Amino acid sequence: MKGKILLPTIFVVVFALSRVPHLMPWNFSVAYAFAFCAGVYFRGAMVWWLTLGVMLATDIALNCYYASHGINVWDLADLENLFFNYAAYAMLIFLGRRFKPQSSFIGLLGGGLLGAILFYFITNTASWLFNPFHNPEYTKNLAGWIIALTKGTGGYPSTWEFFRNTLLSGGLFTALFAAAEKLTAESPAEKTAGAREPAAEGKTEAEPEEAKA
Repeated sequence: MKGKILLPTIFVVVFALSRVPHLMPWNFSVAYAFAFCAGVYFRGAMVWWLTLGVMLATDIALNCYYASHGINVWDLADLENLFFNYAAYAMLIFLGRRFKPQSSFIGLLGGGLLGAILFYFITNTASWLFNPFHNPEYTKNLAGWIIALTKGTGGYPSTWEFFRNTLLSGGLFTALFAAAEKLTAESPAEKTAGAREPAAEGKTEAEPEEAKA
């Protein structure tokens, strides 16, 4: 019971704190590991409503923060870009559902890294295909797609730098979340605590002896 409450709490708190503006480098995010590990460890509908709900709440808070600093974050292009991110997050949750909590640490780490790679390809391919910010470099041919995956648009760090940070953060926080699960998991003794041992077959509780005459 402890892990069912404590583990989601740890995941949500770590993710929410990581979204404090300017706390993390560009694209060094807990989000990839959070979505993947939620798919692994959360049960039932919680995996969708809690994970995506917390992401949406923090995105709204961030947009309000940036809007208060004079940055236009509510235009259609930004919202379209956000939609592609959520499609990628849903893919990471789905990927996490293919794993089991009992999977090996190496297997979970590999899944987290794979999720980070998928997020990178999905979001950058979507940026190239739909080009919500009208970047002139993103021509609708193979060269434009390669630019979107490697160099990116002018005036910003290259997408390879984003990919490096995506991969590093995906692996690091997947490892930390997997370690947290091991620490909060119930031990066999806790799982059986309070359980009554079955009586031996054919035996009943001893009746009190009758008082001797």
